Amino acid sequence: MDSTIIAVLLGILEGLTEFIPVSSTGHLLLAGHFLGFDSAGNTFEVVIQIGAVMALVVLYFSRLWGAVATAGTDPASRRFIWSIVIAAVPAVLLGVLMHDLIKTVLFETPMLIAVMLVLGGVILLLVDRMKLVETHSDPMRLPLKTALGIGIFQCLSLIPGTSRSGSTIVGALLLGVSKRAAAEFSFFLSIPMMFGVFGYDLLKNRDVLDFSALSEIALGLIAAFITALLVVRWVLNYVSTHGYALFGWWRIVVGLIAIAALSLGF
Repeated sequence: MDSTIIAVLLGILEGLTEFIPVSSTGHLLLAGHFLGFDSAGNTFEVVIQIGAVMALVVLYFSRLWGAVATAGTDPASRRFIWSIVIAAVPAVLLGVLMHDLIKTVLFETPMLIAVMLVLGGVILLLVDRMKLVETHSDPMRLPLKTALGIGIFQCLSLIPGTSRSGSTIVGALLLGVSKRAAAEFSFFLSIPMMFGVFGYDLLKNRDVLDFSALSEIALGLIAAFITALLVVRWVLNYVSTHGYALFGWWRIVVGLIAIAALSLGF
């Protein structure tokens, strides 16, 4: 298959899966494996994630800017900003310590990714069926203790195939956050996390990064941005009324197919 077409398809896949709890990284790595697509230092996979994150910035710009602009005078705005910072810290610290292991071992183990897709799907189904008490419905007014708990859950996403949004959403649900607010807080948290991952990854891999295929990277980034714009609103409306079971089954089916294909030598 032409590399340009693959780049667009992977961009669409990134935009489709970045903000739902199915592991966009796991999907990209598995798709790249089966399609024979490879980029030095995972340049392509890293850069196109920014397209999806920029879609969030556009969609939530007024709310985010409102919090930043009033942080000096509004305690609620300051608490929201601190909640994002506190939630980000655990995964940032662990990610820096484990960066080489994650990129050179875990990212290169397709079977691990497939297994984590299935395991994460089972956990998501179980949590979605629990009768949990919802005590927090505003993602911008979570207690700092709750934000820290969500941040600790986010550390699980360092294992490819687990899903950053999946781990934070499951953590939020277990800590009493409503289904819609859990998704939105996960969205907000992804902005500094993904920009941080992007910057740190580029720094660590600057000697092996391959920007020779800039046209493919640009196409993938644009495809991810447009797809994410369409997906985010749908996800919020869907989980508010139907929960997360669909995404649990999605993970299980994709993971089992990947396990079968890998076992057959593909």
